[in-house]
Amino acid sequence: MALATSWSTALGLAVPLVNAPMGGAAGGRLAAAVSRAGGLGMIGMGSSATATQLRTELSRLGDVDRFGIGLVHWVTAADPELLDVAVAARPTLLSVSFGDDWAWVRAAHAAAVPVATQVATVDEARAAADAGVDVIVARGAEGGGHGRPAVGTLPLLAEVLDAVDAPVLAAGGISSARAVAAVLAAGAAGAWVGTALAACAEALTPAPARAELIAAENADTELTTAYDVAAGYRWPPDIPERVLRGSPVNAGQGVGAVRAAAPAAEVLRTLSDGAEALLRRWGPTA
Repeated sequence: MALATSWSTALGLAVPLVNAPMGGAAGGRLAAAVSRAGGLGMIGMGSSATATQLRTELSRLGDVDRFGIGLVHWVTAADPELLDVAVAARPTLLSVSFGDDWAWVRAAHAAAVPVATQVATVDEARAAADAGVDVIVARGAEGGGHGRPAVGTLPLLAEVLDAVDAPVLAAGGISSARAVAAVLAAGAAGAWVGTALAACAEALTPAPARAELIAAENADTELTTAYDVAAGYRWPPDIPERVLRGSPVNAGQGVGAVRAAAPAAEVLRTLSDGAEALLRRWGPTA
């Protein structure tokens, strides 16, 4: 039995894996590679995103027929054209996170675009579901990059699954086949994978940062707001970023599993095949 969930099957995915829309790493090339490998590839627009940058990355998708876009809410509020371009691209999934104004949901739904958002607490999950968000991403404190470090991934996932009816993707520290298997066994509709794909050859990650990711261990990360403050980014103080200690390189606590700059297709195959084998040992797949 192939690794699948009802959500991934309905979306036409071969595997229930989504690349996290990491600003500065998840561009059009990575999104295309992930989608061609059977997952859902997402373009990430981060703290300094512009509509022009999004158009550029969209042009790099090639002929893929499924892709997603991830935006930061406060960035789109400052540059509404960014949301306009994203909606006009008709992505398979549009994610907008780190805000509490849900007007963007109505704009996307008016164009028949399904939407997702990342949440850090069960209250945020309920608010998103009440606003009509189609897919909830339960993003645990282990995750790399920005996020409210409130609850660990598995406790958060369990609570959110019990609180909402929408499909729930698990995010935060998921960089190995065992981690993928664990969240799927818990009931997640899919895994939202960031750090494991940030070192891929197709990622926008600069070579020195890629080398740091490959050399790092799981305990080598820290939470900080220092780099955002220095750059003048308007992140709320309660949403720090998890980076490699002493470095601005975003990384989650699963970074120890990243050991090579492998192609995205190889990473997805390793995660999906390994998770499927484990789930076969434990019981039937979801």
